[in-house]
Amino acid sequence: MYRLLIADDEALEREGIEWIVGRMMPDTFEVIHAENGRTAIQKADEHRPHIILMDIRMPGIQGLEALREIKEGHPQTKMVLVTAYEQFEYAREALSLGVKDYLVKPAKRDEIVELLQRLVAEIEQEGQKRDGELAMRDKYFQLLPLAETEMALVIMSDPVNETDAGYLADILELSIEQGCGLVLALPELRYTTDQEVSTAKKKIYETVKTFTKAYLKNRVGCVVSSMVHWHMAIFLVDRAQLDSKVLREEAASLGAKLVEHLQQVRGIDVNIGLGSIRLEMEGIRTSYFEAVFAATYDKKWGNLRSFEELKGRPAVGQLSLAEPRTIDNATNRTYVELAIRRIREEREYQTWTVLDRALSYIHEKLQADISLEDVAELVHLNPHYFSKVFKQQTGETFIDYVTRLRIEKAKELIGEGQLSLKEVCYLVGYKDPNYFSRVFKKVTGVTPTEYRTGL
Repeated sequence: MYRLLIADDEALEREGIEWIVGRMMPDTFEVIHAENGRTAIQKADEHRPHIILMDIRMPGIQGLEALREIKEGHPQTKMVLVTAYEQFEYAREALSLGVKDYLVKPAKRDEIVELLQRLVAEIEQEGQKRDGELAMRDKYFQLLPLAETEMALVIMSDPVNETDAGYLADILELSIEQGCGLVLALPELRYTTDQEVSTAKKKIYETVKTFTKAYLKNRVGCVVSSMVHWHMAIFLVDRAQLDSKVLREEAASLGAKLVEHLQQVRGIDVNIGLGSIRLEMEGIRTSYFEAVFAATYDKKWGNLRSFEELKGRPAVGQLSLAEPRTIDNATNRTYVELAIRRIREEREYQTWTVLDRALSYIHEKLQADISLEDVAELVHLNPHYFSKVFKQQTGETFIDYVTRLRIEKAKELIGEGQLSLKEVCYLVGYKDPNYFSRVFKKVTGVTPTEYRTGL
């Protein structure tokens, strides 16, 4: 039910409108009365009405004055002025204050009903729009972790999929015109069971990600990778217009704070390596390789090293900074390969978890009218992205997959010989037997009747 506040100093007017509303729009409104402007303000605060019918002239606080105060606290409320004919111009002036419409006394029954029906329709439409926006926002936030993992993988290792980088950057609302890599190397903590190791890693990962996002506070963009063995990568990215000195200072400050924070909160000492500031995806990937080297340079724990400060040292004096593949330290190469493999494995696991839910739903609802959009909504993915993932993982389009399942099920049911072809048609999700027959022949080369005859 909607709440309707009728503010009028004449009780007969209020009761007349309530009678019309109750008779012409039953079970639509809870009606609240107010005999003056002050009471209208109080009742609006107490009941939060969806619609207010406000008489323009009442004792004490006048209608327009009450309107201004109510609108301030309840901007979504639909306001309607009720006025005598001689005050018509005065009422029109009030429309600029956000009043939706006006009624001229004595208002006809049909006018009142038509106005209220229109306002109710507006309220319902606005509610549906808000629900849709909230649903999209919910899907968006559920997609972010998967997009961030994918983005980290593209930066770290996957030049083949750089065409997806712009799409992922848009989802994450990031610019990748310039950036740098930070790599956290953690000591392997010894636990009795794999579950304890997994729990410890999860806590460290959440600590790093939460602290990083809170510390940067959107001053610069960042992408946090998954925990890979006992390593993590953080990428600071932003537009090229941002002074690279500022980005370098942010990276160094974040690295120092993370060393300190992890020691205080988790009681562990980590090594953090910082890559140099570089442009575009290829440059940021180079910075990541530099950070890998810097993070594994020291044998003792609790150090922050930047690749730039190590360039003059003999151990790295021969390195070509333009070509990260020339880093020939076996430990670093092993780590990078492991990082790539582990992140791919995690991405595959996340993808298959989503896909398993989708496939289970398809099998359960094979008899129903299911669409790609329905299944994408179930797993909280954009339909276009879900379609792409589905084809990559199954080797079939969504339609081809569902069609194949239905025809396989139909062949099984026909083979059992217990049902008519029409019953089989309905049981595998087709509403039109003729259409079912055409699809069956397209897939198998024979009609359902021919298939049954040949058994």
